[in-house]
Amino acid sequence: MMSGGKGKMMGMEDEDGGVDELLAALGYKVRASDMADVAQKLEQLEMAMTSSAAQDDAFLSHLASDTVHYNPSDLSTWLESMLSELNTPPPPLPSAPIPNHRSNQFELPPPPAAAIPAPILDPGECSTVTTVDFPTPGRQSEYDLKLIPAVPGRVVYGSEPPAEENARDRKRMRTSSSSSSTSRGGIGVGVGGMGSAMPAATEASSVAAGAATGALPVVVVDSQEAGIRLVHTLMHCAEAVQQENLKAAGVLVKQITMLAASQGGAMRKVAGYFAEALARRIYRVHPQQDCSLDSAFSDILEMHFYESCPYLKFAHFTANQAILEAFAGCRRVHVIDFSMKQGMQWPALMQALALRPGGPPSLRLTGIGPPQTDNTDALQQVGWKLAQLADTIHVDFQYRGYVANSLADLEPCMFEAEASGNGNAGADEDPEVVAVNSVFELHRLLARPGALEKVLGTVRAVRPRIVTVVEQEANHNAGSFLERFTEALHYYSTMFDSLEGGGTAAAAAAEAAVGASVGQQDLVMSEVYLGRQICNVVPCEGTERTERHETLGQWRGRMTRAGFEPVHLGSNAFKQASMLLALFAGGDGYCVEEKEGCLTLGWHTRPLIATSAWRVAAASDALPAVAR
Repeated sequence: MMSGGKGKMMGMEDEDGGVDELLAALGYKVRASDMADVAQKLEQLEMAMTSSAAQDDAFLSHLASDTVHYNPSDLSTWLESMLSELNTPPPPLPSAPIPNHRSNQFELPPPPAAAIPAPILDPGECSTVTTVDFPTPGRQSEYDLKLIPAVPGRVVYGSEPPAEENARDRKRMRTSSSSSSTSRGGIGVGVGGMGSAMPAATEASSVAAGAATGALPVVVVDSQEAGIRLVHTLMHCAEAVQQENLKAAGVLVKQITMLAASQGGAMRKVAGYFAEALARRIYRVHPQQDCSLDSAFSDILEMHFYESCPYLKFAHFTANQAILEAFAGCRRVHVIDFSMKQGMQWPALMQALALRPGGPPSLRLTGIGPPQTDNTDALQQVGWKLAQLADTIHVDFQYRGYVANSLADLEPCMFEAEASGNGNAGADEDPEVVAVNSVFELHRLLARPGALEKVLGTVRAVRPRIVTVVEQEANHNAGSFLERFTEALHYYSTMFDSLEGGGTAAAAAAEAAVGASVGQQDLVMSEVYLGRQICNVVPCEGTERTERHETLGQWRGRMTRAGFEPVHLGSNAFKQASMLLALFAGGDGYCVEEKEGCLTLGWHTRPLIATSAWRVAAASDALPAVAR
């Protein structure tokens, strides 16, 4: 259970003994001194209801037919009216313990086991899903709420919201007997289960029945207002981090986790990942990871991301279309892939080349990948699979894989055509036409000064006919921390929303084909894939912050300065990309746009990834081959 800040921290001082910090995080001003009395009345009510229900079943029917939800501020009065309605003297109870106002100790049930999304796991921990517990540096903060294990049957409520809000809150909280809470309209929030929902018609009867089963009553809280408070708390926490006020930021990040539990769907998940990312920055928690193992795990996550949503499919399709058009009429072609991974992009291009009028060209493929932890050569295994496909479709094929810790380690000589081989590199043969492909790779070079310039100089030196670049359409590299945080929050909220909405049909299709568990696994692992990016964009700095995404306009400036000029992708690529989305979940929500010769794919009105194509400009001949 996360603790809230003190009343003074929330701007809600109380002269009569302090403010309950847990309910303060939900926006209510509650005197701690009132909570013991409310808890005692709740015990009396439960015992009285149990006794009355055993004697008269009509009592439960009365409750179920006229259910009214009250704010916590009205609980004490409501309990008294309920007790008088029972017309049964309440059984005697021992005096309720007085809470410790200095330590803010109350009897609360344990927190729910799955109220927030699972944290991002290190590759070695992928077999276990646990919640990261971020320790507070030094002594325990005075803002931390100390919890006592719950006493069965005892629930603590209490609140005193501002007087002008009482009438509005009572009106809003009333629901008819036929209404029910939904994940977007109203989340049932009770101290026994954050994020659970209970139909209004059965809630009161469930309260009575819960006395015998141990279930706890539920107070309905407006999740839309909680969502607004959640966003505001996220921004206040980021502002505190930027100002190096880590003590205040630590209090706020705990409230974020609790507020996120009141939300449903994408908002709850993305807020959970941002809370973890903020906590990592506040408490300086940066797990040491083996780069090779981390790369292998990232490849696995990316495969699930490929299956659950159309972003990678769109990236591969648009880049392949541009390469195919650049190779028109060429007899010897060479593709240099900066992101070989599992080689998922190239079977489609190989099949398109095999069907080309006049027969397929001779294809040479060079794949770049990171080192592996074990003795297996992952790049070589990918090459064997592609070679088998090439043999099946009768394409003359050569493959070479290069293991590199960074693209900046590459040199132009690595990509020169061989003097011998399959008889395709002789002096009388057609010249080899080169294409360079990069999908979500170039932005990582921005973490090392001069690395991108060196790589683009290497690319320019091999004289490619076309260079295809796919990058995230976001600005997570420039500006202050708060600006970067705000941009990331908007970007990943949209991305998670697209997974929640557009991924549903894809998951259903996957479930029909391979089973429900596999389809759901793709969605969950895709969320982890994006969550790992969040936990790099927000907490990391310097060379550790590799997710330095930039917008299409920023990449246009970088490519132009490096000696490249744009290649228009054409209307054919736009039409076929639109058809691709129509095949994927009906295309609802996704939007393809053409922007100055480039293509973007987004969710509703927000572009999320962009594909651009480039060639070496004539004026770049005067530039050095490799920038130093």
